[in-house]
Amino acid sequence: MQKKTAYLLAGLMLAFMLVIAFFSMLDDSAIMDEVAHLPAGYSYITQQDMRLNPEHPPLIKDLSGGMVWLYSQITGTQINFPEQIKAWQTDINGQWEFGFDFMYREGNNADLMLLLGRIPMLLILLLLGIYVFKWARELFGNNAALLSLSLFSFSPTFLAHGRFVTTDVAAAAAIFIASYYFIKWLKNPSAKNLIIAGLVFGAAQLAKFSVFLLIPLFFFVAAVWILIKWRQAKPELVFWKNVWKYLGGLILLMATGYIFVVWPVYIFHTINYPIERQQQDTKFILSSFGLRPVANLIYFLAGLPVFRALAQYGLGLAMVVQRAAGGNTSYFLGEISAAGSRTYFPLMYLIKETLALHIFTLIALFVAIAGFFKNKIFKPLNFRLFLNSHIAEILMLAFIALYWYTSVRSPLNIGVRHILPTFPFVFLLISGLIVQWFKLKPTQENSLVEGAIGQPAKNQIGRSIKYFIAGVLISWQIVSVVSIYPSFLAYFNEAAGGPASGYKYVTDSNLDWGQDLKRLSQWTEKNNIDKIYVDYFGGATSEYYLNGKFASWWGTRSPQDLNATGGYLAVSATFLQGGRGKPAPGYKDQTGYYNWLNNFKPVTTIGYSIFVYYVPPGSFDKMVNAN
Repeated sequence: MQKKTAYLLAGLMLAFMLVIAFFSMLDDSAIMDEVAHLPAGYSYITQQDMRLNPEHPPLIKDLSGGMVWLYSQITGTQINFPEQIKAWQTDINGQWEFGFDFMYREGNNADLMLLLGRIPMLLILLLLGIYVFKWARELFGNNAALLSLSLFSFSPTFLAHGRFVTTDVAAAAAIFIASYYFIKWLKNPSAKNLIIAGLVFGAAQLAKFSVFLLIPLFFFVAAVWILIKWRQAKPELVFWKNVWKYLGGLILLMATGYIFVVWPVYIFHTINYPIERQQQDTKFILSSFGLRPVANLIYFLAGLPVFRALAQYGLGLAMVVQRAAGGNTSYFLGEISAAGSRTYFPLMYLIKETLALHIFTLIALFVAIAGFFKNKIFKPLNFRLFLNSHIAEILMLAFIALYWYTSVRSPLNIGVRHILPTFPFVFLLISGLIVQWFKLKPTQENSLVEGAIGQPAKNQIGRSIKYFIAGVLISWQIVSVVSIYPSFLAYFNEAAGGPASGYKYVTDSNLDWGQDLKRLSQWTEKNNIDKIYVDYFGGATSEYYLNGKFASWWGTRSPQDLNATGGYLAVSATFLQGGRGKPAPGYKDQTGYYNWLNNFKPVTTIGYSIFVYYVPPGSFDKMVNAN
């Protein structure tokens, strides 16, 4: 394929991705994390004070809140900042109360601020797509680059989360792009490449604290590279020269990122954060942190003007470690648990990603195994040659293994989004192997020991069949994903029963993050509903969108309260399943409080995430009499 054609097709895919992502988010209400991130970002830009939401680095929140601030400056729009409320003045990390007040109670236009705040997220999605295409093209050629980009552009998880003011897609972009420039420096360790890689590494650390895993990853890959170079040359002097060049260079690379990017950014965010308040907040937040010497060091540094910016960074990192170890109460396969499950992420990956991707994966694994035996990579010399020419792929595989290992072991089971940073690497590895598959001769496909890297197939019919299969899989992926527009967050593949069956498996950010409250309001308008009880999970408020139609409901409220008058009841899937799931062994909190709704069939489901019931008057009297 010609370069111009490849670039044209890539541009069309990226444009289509942005268009459907943009228009699909217009009727989305704020998801849970946005009510913390966007207001916090606005406070960073306008106050230079990072007392809110320190458990995430500031970059993504800065971009989101900065867009709101920039719009207000250009248009003269007044943005009311609630600096007098308790959540800002005295609360320790009062991010939720502050966020809800800033968005919905101060007279600000929540929908407009949300739209503005999400625009930079779309640009990050675009940037990641560009680098997916760029790196795949450099490694495997135009065909693989287009296949990688198609898997990315029509990934339900990227389309879902690339629209929200959250850190997951940003983390994926940060890790992927930082890895690209690290490998570029490793192959050509010039001063220019080191500086670029260092600055990108620093920017990556400001996206999400899970990006910290790049440090052990880069050291591991650098060590592999040093061993490769040593085995090629062997003299001991060469070995130590390479240690100095690559490990020393890597340390300098990381120091560049922290000294010239992370530190200055955190200095800006603590300019107006009173030092006494910072120490007070740090002491309280880390009061239960297990590694007391670390907590005490962070507290000590928070009191030193020169180092308190780095202390704020350390605080966030410690909070993430603490949160990951603590877990989160969630619904999974009919049970409620706070302990997490080792099967959570593998199952989520299987049912939340497309079947087309899984079939591509199986083909790619076949090609990889065939290539392993064909080229006798198990022999030491061949293995070293393979590592030397595939160091980028080694990094990708190592990162996937590292990230999956830490995710599976964590009890924090709240969404497939937590393994999202591995997806771009998966797309590239699959695409590179699929392109090799196109080149296999029919006789080579009959045996695992005969060839993954052969000459172009003489049998044109066989190759045409392969292209046809790939085309069908890509088309299937596109149709499967686009057909659930605009509800990309609720995507579940056909084997799982599709999005309508998703609530049976999981909830939270896999299905219901609060994105459909505005659509519920539209439904009540269309159907002339004057009053509706709502138990809503998300980052908006029912009062803001439903006004006088809204009546408060909560899971443990007695259903007898509906017996006399009856009425409509809307329940978010996260709360509904949380109130119908069985307690897992060891879980002691109340469950089963929504089992009574099993006697009713939903009138409708809003965006697959909000279940609307109509409870006729006297329903519970009839149930009692029937029993």
